[in-house]
Amino acid sequence: MSREILDIPLSNGTPGSRHSVRIIRYGAAAARPKAYIHAALHADEAPGLLVSHHLVEQLDAADARGEIRSQIVVVPYANPLGLAQFVNGDHLGRYDLASGRNFNRNWPDLAPELIARLGNLLGRDADANKALIRETIRAILDERCVRQQVDSLYTVLAREAFDSDLVLDLHCDDEGLMHLFVRPEIAAELSDISGELGCRAVFSQGAAGGSTFAEASVEPWLKLAAAYPDKLIPVGCMAATVELRGFVDIGDEMAATDASALLNVLRRRGYIAGQAPAAPPLCDVTGFDACDVVRTPAFGVIVYRVELGERVTSGQPIADIVAPAAIGGDARITVHARTDGVVVTRRLKKLVAANQVIAKVAGTEPLSHRKGYLLED
Repeated sequence: MSREILDIPLSNGTPGSRHSVRIIRYGAAAARPKAYIHAALHADEAPGLLVSHHLVEQLDAADARGEIRSQIVVVPYANPLGLAQFVNGDHLGRYDLASGRNFNRNWPDLAPELIARLGNLLGRDADANKALIRETIRAILDERCVRQQVDSLYTVLAREAFDSDLVLDLHCDDEGLMHLFVRPEIAAELSDISGELGCRAVFSQGAAGGSTFAEASVEPWLKLAAAYPDKLIPVGCMAATVELRGFVDIGDEMAATDASALLNVLRRRGYIAGQAPAAPPLCDVTGFDACDVVRTPAFGVIVYRVELGERVTSGQPIADIVAPAAIGGDARITVHARTDGVVVTRRLKKLVAANQVIAKVAGTEPLSHRKGYLLED
């Protein structure tokens, strides 16, 4: 078999404790193209863990048949720090308890350093530029200063992912339908992924300012191309954030189906021998500024009036917020949709504070009130 398993230790931990990231590599480490898929960067999002388990089983079977044609890297748990964060029996895997950092924010922006280093070295050969950019990405990450253990985690994952041709970051929402986040510049190239996975929405968005893992993977290529328009600089990394439905959407049959879809994506791109079937029709790609991010106006208990996947119209009541101590007509505040579209997510925990997100409605027309990071304000 061509499979290699590496356990990369994280540095700057506390005495007596040790965390490591497991990397499962199929094919040679220098082989191209290179695909990178990891799960549970937000460590409490379990669906990706089960999908990656089934994906490794299916890749093992393909490897045993001699079908691996390139390099495929699977990181079955991307965040050992978050996996260990159980507090009084509750798993808190979205934020690093030591630093307060959201594990899927503030990934290193390599573009400024790449632009500074490569200005006089890039030419008119796209393949040569691509190789040079990847070599420089690795050099910058090798020089990166690691101050906290979370920085070590970021560096280990970035070293393995940021020089890849394809990066898929597996997440999930609270209650949700399958959906994707992609950069608009590469949405067309990744359209088969949404079809394979049966996505109900694909959101495209330019640089959002929060540096998610997928953004940090693709952004250097786009910024380099903008900085040097006279050079031939391709998008050397196609990256997407995959939202695998909701927290509780977990089961062997579902996860195995999702893993098979990812295998088809890899097969279609030549990582695995054989012909993948044509991807099913995809949903439309829409800007995330057309998504109504619905927030509760007050503390209370959510009572939903709509189901996931239901199509709603602007002004339609979608939920009531019931105040625990209010009486009569003051007890309920009705929340309305602000666009026509499909209910893509809802909140799993029904007791909410004021201003928390309780739903997303995927529309088609940009909304004038949208602003802020991921346009969620």
